[in-house]
Amino acid sequence: MNEATGEKDKTRMRDHAPVVHVENLVKRYGELVAVDHLSFDIASGEAFGLLGPNGSGKTTTINCILQLLSYEHGDISLFGRPMRPTSYDLKRQIGIVPQEVAVFDELTVRENIDSFCALYVSDRAKRRELVDRAIEFVGLQKFEKFRPKKLSGGLMRRLNIACGIAHEPSLIILDEPTVAVDPQSREAILGGIERLNGEGATIIYTSHYMEEVERLCKRILIMDHGRAVASGTPDELKAMVGTGEKVSVETAEPSEQVLEDLRRLSCVRQATYEGGRIRVQCLNGEHNLADILGVLAKDNVPYGRVLSEPPTLNDVFLEITGRALRDEA
Repeated sequence: MNEATGEKDKTRMRDHAPVVHVENLVKRYGELVAVDHLSFDIASGEAFGLLGPNGSGKTTTINCILQLLSYEHGDISLFGRPMRPTSYDLKRQIGIVPQEVAVFDELTVRENIDSFCALYVSDRAKRRELVDRAIEFVGLQKFEKFRPKKLSGGLMRRLNIACGIAHEPSLIILDEPTVAVDPQSREAILGGIERLNGEGATIIYTSHYMEEVERLCKRILIMDHGRAVASGTPDELKAMVGTGEKVSVETAEPSEQVLEDLRRLSCVRQATYEGGRIRVQCLNGEHNLADILGVLAKDNVPYGRVLSEPPTLNDVFLEITGRALRDEA
């Protein structure tokens, strides 16, 4: 094999490699194992959800990927190449939108975006074009001369995103980008992320809002205690834990015997009465609603409105990681 052929083969391998490759990552803080032999891949153009309770290792994992933290063991590659602290050419292809808004109070919206973009793009004419696009993308045209202190929480979040994506990175990491924003700003932010992904950007998304993750991400990894405890598409995760629909039936307070009859159904995990409704948590099954209404008919229980809710990603998350509160770590 001649040298030119060898270089072509290496380029072809990189083109087909995952954008993010993490293998057997281990990070310790003294006796605490923050990340415990974690492995995953993220394909080009994928929107990937990284979830976990407080202290599960999400932020540590991201900081290791970015080489902001050293680690004891493991291999990390980006765009088919090993990631190192000095891999500045790879870092230029990454955009980071942190949970905490990180902008300069003394600069205007435009100046802030330009300052962050200048870290990656030195050509002023090119940078002006990129800043214009970023301002338009997040809808801050009317506010570009404002300083951050005059912006609402939602506008600040949009500025935070513009600063992270102005250089048009191939990989964008978004950590809780919609915390404490109003519904209109949240919808604008989510729509913008969908557009970025639709234009080919690879997304890593972390959030405590499960409905956002389910909307944006085609594949999800759930971490706990530094380990990957489940991964797959939202539908695959729901099937994995056997979480079924929630059925609520409007009725007068039933006897304990009615609730016991419902609990005896093989599809029922829990049956309670509260707020004028019988509430039934089911396992996966095709005839859950029919079985529940059959019990009510047999016991001569009159009822009004019936609601059946499919399982949500939040149900899966709580099933896998537990319902007890966690302290920050």
